[in-house]
Amino acid sequence: MTALILVVDDVPANVKLLEAKLTNEYYDVITAKDGFEAIAQAKQHKPDIILLDVMMPGMDGFETCRRIKADVSISHIPVVMVTALSDPSDRVSGLEAGADDFLTKPINDTALLARVRSLVRIKVLLDELRLRDKTGIQMGILNENQNSFTSDVSGAHVVLIDDDIVQSSKLTEKLKEHYRVTTVDEASQAIPTLQSLFDVDLIVISTQLNDADALRICAHMRNVESIRNVPIIMLVDDAEMQLVLKGLELGINDYLLLPVDHNEMAARVKTQIRRKKYQDALKQNYQSSISMAVTDALTGLYNRHYLDAHLQNMVTNCLQNNKPISLLIMDMDHFKSVNDTYGHDVGDEVLKQLAKHIVATVRSSDLAARIGGEEFVILMPEADARAAFGLAERLRQSVERTPFKISHAVGEIQKTLSIGLSSLNFSGDTPAELIKRADNALYQAKHGGRNQTLPVPEGMYEPAPRLAETGF
Repeated sequence: MTALILVVDDVPANVKLLEAKLTNEYYDVITAKDGFEAIAQAKQHKPDIILLDVMMPGMDGFETCRRIKADVSISHIPVVMVTALSDPSDRVSGLEAGADDFLTKPINDTALLARVRSLVRIKVLLDELRLRDKTGIQMGILNENQNSFTSDVSGAHVVLIDDDIVQSSKLTEKLKEHYRVTTVDEASQAIPTLQSLFDVDLIVISTQLNDADALRICAHMRNVESIRNVPIIMLVDDAEMQLVLKGLELGINDYLLLPVDHNEMAARVKTQIRRKKYQDALKQNYQSSISMAVTDALTGLYNRHYLDAHLQNMVTNCLQNNKPISLLIMDMDHFKSVNDTYGHDVGDEVLKQLAKHIVATVRSSDLAARIGGEEFVILMPEADARAAFGLAERLRQSVERTPFKISHAVGEIQKTLSIGLSSLNFSGDTPAELIKRADNALYQAKHGGRNQTLPVPEGMYEPAPRLAETGF
């Protein structure tokens, strides 16, 4: 996943070193030599991450970070402070200023790239939610409000998973000064407890659990729908940095070294909860204000009206930031025969089940829409043709192998999908052209035998042999 990274440092050699490391991993890099230029660059280019040096003339990194987090247009951009300072009080000062993490010079390459990848995943989701807000405002179905990071997170719900009774008791006492705390002292009860709660804002888990693998528990959390997007902070020993790197790859948001510095814990907990509240506000704004106006009544997916408005925003954004986007148009094969044979009620049942297949397959940042009849679209930001083809084939094969259960006496029927794919052409492409290419590919898939995805990206194998078409 590519990203645009702003590197801020007044020492040219430091900038060159970081730029070389990041570009070698295929990230795009812009630079600034001081805090004032950093804020201007952030406003102009909207980078995915800011790597910010602490010690700079004129305006230091702490003040720069505070100003970034106070500006609603850029406050959502993750900030990682880069410094030679190693005193815990300096880390606390940075975190209180709004920084998402600290990297200490000399920078460990593995730690740097793990942190960047972790924060990029979060930023992609936030960008998509912010774009949906913008789309709703343009369509006149949302009032323009300024969703920004809230400074007041008191009363948030924190779940602490730690079977060290003494350590857990001390941490709970400190956390209860500002938050509601649920403690779990048996690892086997971690997931059941989390599933029984409906308002978790942060999970703190120790890697020192007896007879349990904390990382495995965290991986399981990311597969549970109700807690998938809840931030996680790991408690790790100083000698367990490899666990930290693995954790960041799994989607863990942050970590604290043991023994825990309570001031640093307070700052990191607040940072994660603020981001969670911001994400929740964006989601709630969408769900409560535009659901009825922009969704298809039968399937619950977005409708054509919303897709057209959102696609324009997405294409414009991707062209400006040189980021990929792909689009899938799909059509159920021989769907007319369902309505003709069993009636439109059964046809509606099939379309509802197809929508569930789509929702179960797409990523959280993708947008799925029904644009008419049995025709559906999936819009995939940050996905090139190969990634889009992989998702399309997973969806096509899932539909092919799973019978549709219907209320008719026959009980169930087998159906298949034809899918057309297109990806953004950066030479003056438009939403209309993107849809046209996918529609043409769908036409070719239909008239070339059905039950296939076209075109097949160069270098990818042809899809596996398909099950026989039933004729329905």
